[in-house]
Amino acid sequence: MTAEDALTLFDDVGPPVPPEVAVDDRLLRVPRIYAEPAAAASPRGRQVITRFPDAEVLEVPSHWQIPELHGNAGNVDRWVRVKTETLVLGVKKSLAARPNERSANWIAPSTANGCAMACAYCYVPRRKGYANPITVFTNIDQITGYLRRHVARQGPKPAPDQCDPVSWVYDIGENSDCSVDAMVSENVADLIATFRGLPTAKASFATKYVNRQLLDLDPAGRTRVRFSVMPERDARVLDVRTSRIGERIGAVDDFVEAGYEVHLNLSPVVLREGWEDDWTALLEQLDDVLSPAAKAQAAAEVILLTHERALHEVNLGWHPQAEELLWRPDLQQPKRSQNGQSNVRYRSDVKRAGVAQLTALIAEHAPWLRIRYAF
Repeated sequence: MTAEDALTLFDDVGPPVPPEVAVDDRLLRVPRIYAEPAAAASPRGRQVITRFPDAEVLEVPSHWQIPELHGNAGNVDRWVRVKTETLVLGVKKSLAARPNERSANWIAPSTANGCAMACAYCYVPRRKGYANPITVFTNIDQITGYLRRHVARQGPKPAPDQCDPVSWVYDIGENSDCSVDAMVSENVADLIATFRGLPTAKASFATKYVNRQLLDLDPAGRTRVRFSVMPERDARVLDVRTSRIGERIGAVDDFVEAGYEVHLNLSPVVLREGWEDDWTALLEQLDDVLSPAAKAQAAAEVILLTHERALHEVNLGWHPQAEELLWRPDLQQPKRSQNGQSNVRYRSDVKRAGVAQLTALIAEHAPWLRIRYAF
């Protein structure tokens, strides 16, 4: 059915929310939306459908059960096209905050899964098979209600930790990029508004896309944006369909001024010939560009590359150039991740030396940049 037909079919739930937010058509030109019936009928689902008025809406029993997408190896050669042309609407069935204690204290229930960008090292495509376009979870009121109750149960944070000295930190974007999600629905705006009213907690998400519409959301210091950065030489190959590194760095001051806490993810650190010189140049760029106010509140996560054999095989089908950087059996060893995935990472001796070298470069060229953790 067309978007108009879908809205008519479910018109008993009230008028759709108008599409206030501009959508970057370089990332999303959506002719089809797969939707669970309950998701399409919800106010948030209707908002998404209204935002893409030319899309055909296809009913599916579950956002996990779409044969055209999930496990379809034929989609490898359409990797980027699927991300551009497809959205999914679903209802988040299980609501739970998972302990993390690395980047955040808790991983919040997802309000989206998948991404319109196509970073070659991203682990999220493994969750639903090939391509994994954006799935919007439309039961946002249930999710934000759960988060408010969860935060209340924690009480005040008893002691500082590497996540934050005062507040409980909730990662709201583990399986998606919130800056892109904010173009598709108001879920991210609702999350930022929720944490604005929670004095003992703050939201956090990493991003590789500069969405300046987020500057209007008044986070009041309760949302941390972590801009991921790497040398441009690596990003041109690996960060497909993302904002350029210079654009991300250039946005930091504006986000600080708008009331966000802004950190930097130095991630992923790819060890290859000449990496030290390129990271030195990036750190000098950060030191030159960022304002004193941005530097005063900045902190960094240093994350060396983790990869995975199945994703390596997928990448060979659509972007083999990336694997020249990512797949280094001479330097890598098996690793079991926190979430149980079987990955590969740099050998312990190689990784230890890489972390030490980058840490020394930060101390020399950006001494104001506090390292929250490095691994």
